[in-house]
Amino acid sequence: MKKTPIVALIYDFDGTLSPGNMQEFGFIQAIGKSPAEFWEMSDEIAIGQDASNILSYMKLMFDEARKAGISLQREKFRSFGKSIELFEGVREWFGLINGYGRRHGVIIEHYINSSGLAEMIEGSPIADEFKRIFACSFLYDEDGNAVWPGVAVDYTAKTQFIFKINKGILSIRDNKLVNESQLEENKRIPFPHMIYFGDGETDVPCMKIVKMFGGHSIAVYNPLTPGKHETAKKLLKQKRVNFITPACYTKDSRTYKVVCSIIDKIKADHELLRLSNFK
Repeated sequence: MKKTPIVALIYDFDGTLSPGNMQEFGFIQAIGKSPAEFWEMSDEIAIGQDASNILSYMKLMFDEARKAGISLQREKFRSFGKSIELFEGVREWFGLINGYGRRHGVIIEHYINSSGLAEMIEGSPIADEFKRIFACSFLYDEDGNAVWPGVAVDYTAKTQFIFKINKGILSIRDNKLVNESQLEENKRIPFPHMIYFGDGETDVPCMKIVKMFGGHSIAVYNPLTPGKHETAKKLLKQKRVNFITPACYTKDSRTYKVVCSIIDKIKADHELLRLSNFK
């Protein structure tokens, strides 16, 4: 049994750490569209072709960038990512929680599990805080131009990354190790040591899995967005999450208090289990 427990904080991105969809902070404006126009066009593709909403928006990004003469290279995506807005306290959040973990004898790791674009998240001001960013991405040709979707992450595909984090697998491509049987005590991060953050119904499968296996799920909501608080309350009432909290990450926020209390519980449970194994 590990002497020092590892606690994984796993975040959706859009609506959870950022108040909008990441494409709305620069990219959509660069192709001459409004956010409403872009997402309406994306929905039309998905509905008309009975296709994945994720693949539809990635196809639309590709096509509209080409029409606008924008070369979609990894660095271009990252440059758009620099403009992503974040909720209050997000930039300082990681240092706060990492410090709390150190003082209370646990190792904190942060992960992204998102249907947004990894390349844009990699350009955001908080990119270096994550051990792994699990998200959509493109394939690139020899000149570095995006040519095809490489990874598409919808709300059910997100669940695979929970199990990869559980087993310590950081490869998106892997589909072998994640499915191999493994003793619970050998798994790198047990489910009870996970805290999952999401903002809506597309996060439900992950939030439900984490909660079902003994971890903690938190539905965050933007108080300024109509209906978000009601959605969070609905998830709590349906017992799909353990807590709801406004999307604020400062030291005096409810989010900080909830997460610190969960860390305290994980540490106490870990110590009790260790003591119970004394022979």
